[in-house]
Amino acid sequence: MRVIAGKARSIPLAAPKGMKTRPTTDRIKETLFNMLQPRISGCEFLDLFAGSGAIGIEALSRGASECVFVEKNRGAVACILENLKKTKLEKDAQVMQTDVMSALKQLDGHKVFDCIFMDPPYQDGVEEEILTWLVNSSLPAKDSVIIVEAALTADFSWMEKLPCSIVKDKKYKTNRHLFIQINKN
Repeated sequence: MRVIAGKARSIPLAAPKGMKTRPTTDRIKETLFNMLQPRISGCEFLDLFAGSGAIGIEALSRGASECVFVEKNRGAVACILENLKKTKLEKDAQVMQTDVMSALKQLDGHKVFDCIFMDPPYQDGVEEEILTWLVNSSLPAKDSVIIVEAALTADFSWMEKLPCSIVKDKKYKTNRHLFIQINKN
């Protein structure tokens, strides 16, 4: 696992030990950021369930102005901090060691994000709770994108009741990225 592009290009990244995280492969990360590239320069990026921090670090390397990493696992947080130091991107990062809902409540009213990425544990079903909370918060900018990494089999039919739209559903062999926009007035 490495940084794909930008000022930290080719720097190898550490992954947390154990099976609690599933780092996004370099190929999928490259595809994701090719789709996001027009939005990244100068953006405020939020990386939920950050794991190794590879997604947020890629955003910073490609020109995001700041990234907030949210991860509750102590070992994973240590890995994020190590990767930030290795890439020399720590000055543009904030790492929050807490659960996602607590972090969102702490950030609400203080930050606005252009890109929000979440990679929750598959099959936990937390996406609905988090997206429902996000659409009613001040965290997403007017034209922000929320990207959810999920299993191919994940059901998102519940989104019909939310004021948001899936603008892209990029499927890979084992997972997918849903690109969601909130329909704010």
